[in-house]
Amino acid sequence: MICFELRVVKIYHIVVKIAPKQLKELTGKSNYQNIFDCLQAQFGEVSEADLKAIDSRISDLSTQVQAISQGCRQLDAELKELNSSLTTEEMMSEIQELKAECSGYRERLEKIKSATNHVTPEQKEMVYKERHLYVKEWKKRKRLASDMMGSILEGYPKTKKQFLEEVGVETDEDCKVTMPST
Repeated sequence: MICFELRVVKIYHIVVKIAPKQLKELTGKSNYQNIFDCLQAQFGEVSEADLKAIDSRISDLSTQVQAISQGCRQLDAELKELNSSLTTEEMMSEIQELKAECSGYRERLEKIKSATNHVTPEQKEMVYKERHLYVKEWKKRKRLASDMMGSILEGYPKTKKQFLEEVGVETDEDCKVTMPST
């Protein structure tokens, strides 16, 4: 046994102490790996039946490892799902906020329903007729103004834009106003 230990110490000294320095000198690199080898003579002979039993044990353990790994992945997924969901306290505060929002909407609805200044259908119809009349007048006046400017511009030496600037007239387009449809 002592001889074996001395041999291991010598091999260790060569592999760990001397060999890396030699490898570094030869290759210029310090990346190396330690290799450990045990003497097979110290172990007894193993029969084929023992090897098969060990192989079956390894395959059984591998199957168990796969099953446990699958279970861990499922538990991790469940944990992530639970962590992303709301806690009871957060859910209760969310419910309170929604209830407050709903009560605000109910109050607003009650105010609208209880208001006495509702517009009657006759008043609504009258407003629409007045709007239609005003839009019609607006189109009529715009057409008349365009016709007058067209007549003036026939003998005018400058462009329409220059004429409008000199006279001081602003068009609907200058004010970015669009005429509503009737």
